[in-house]
This record gives sequence, structure tokens and C-alpha cells, in this order.
Amino acid sequence: MRILGIDPGSAFTGWGIIEDKSGMLKLLDCGVIRPKGKGKENFAERISFIYKTLLEIIAYYQPEESAIEQVFTAKNALTALKLGQARGVAVAACANFDIPVFDYAPTSVKKALVGVGRADKEQVAFMVGKILGVNIKQFRLDTTDALAIAVCHSSMRKFYALTRK
Repeated sequence: MRILGIDPGSAFTGWGIIEDKSGMLKLLDCGVIRPKGKGKENFAERISFIYKTLLEIIAYYQPEESAIEQVFTAKNALTALKLGQARGVAVAACANFDIPVFDYAPTSVKKALVGVGRADKEQVAFMVGKILGVNIKQFRLDTTDALAIAVCHSSMRKFYALTRK
């Protein structure tokens, strides 16, 4: 099972592909999408860049499921709106390939990996490194957040499978 994790953002969108083989998780690839340009005049171009880049990643790695972080309530409404739009193009990219998209609240992801819903990003990154057996120092926190979302989904799908029996 290949899972694409996405941490959406209009400035940086983290992504990570993991593979779950018989309960063993393996990192296949990860990174951050950094659209060029800032400001209102380039926002549509930035969103388009995120969408097109995710299409390329999905076409290459062919994940079977995707997991994406839900939009948190930001203090700034404009920031929340931009984040929602970045999240929307990520969902659309997955839908373009008929990949199921699963949503996770940031606190759920943190609790699944660290055991505490209010853990900081560095704690989450540390656990991602331990679970996947990789040195996370080379990755941006946007990337480790995306990997955390994918790891969380891998755990949750096992839980859901057990509860359906």
C-alpha cells in the first residue's frame, strides 16, 4: 500500500510517499513544493504550480490512498482561506487520479505519532524519523508533517480494518 501524505500550504506544501508492506513502513520519497512568487498577483500561479507538481508526483509514484491535513482555524481569515485553497488543489490532484483522500486534524496526527495532541513540530519530526528509520535533519518541517500524516493514515487504516471485523 502506497500512501501519499500532504501538508498543504500556499508558500510550502509538504509531501511524502510511504509504503506499508505487512506493517513495515518505508519512505519512498518526500519533499516540499515551493511555488515562486509572493503576493496576491501571483497567488493563482502558485496554486497552479502546486496542483501540477502534485499531478507529476502522483503519476510517478502511483499511491493508492492519500492523507491530507485538515485546515486549522487560523487567527487570520485570509490565511485560512489561502490554506483552504492550497488544500483544495491538493484534493483535486488526488481526485484527478481517483485516489481516495482521508482527512486528519493536526491534533489527531500529533496524538497518533507522539501520544499528545499538542506536541510541537520537532517532536513529530523526531518520531517520523524513528518510525521510518531516516535522518529527518535533512527535511523541512513541512515535509516531516506530510510524512506524519501518511504514517497516521497507515495506523488508522489498520485500526479501521480491525473494527470492521
